[in-house]
Amino acid sequence: MFHAQHEYFSARSLEAIRGWQIAQGRYSSVSEYIRELIRADERRMAEEQLDAKLPEGSSSGESELTSGDWCAIRNEALAKIEARRLLR
Repeated sequence: MFHAQHEYFSARSLEAIRGWQIAQGRYSSVSEYIRELIRADERRMAEEQLDAKLPEGSSSGESELTSGDWCAIRNEALAKIEARRLLR
């Protein structure tokens, strides 16, 4: 019974948040808001994957790139990920 109440509370909370976001004019519909949540989650996961792989490249000893180089590579990769996502 508690579990069912907890789910109900969560659904009501989500509905309130969505309603507030739409009322603030940030989104025109619930579906637009949900799509933005999905996009943000995809960006976060892509950044985590990239951040995990960059140290592997820098410690491989096969490159003389500086930390500034790695930062530029990271930013370029994130921009490409975002551009690909926009094409979908």
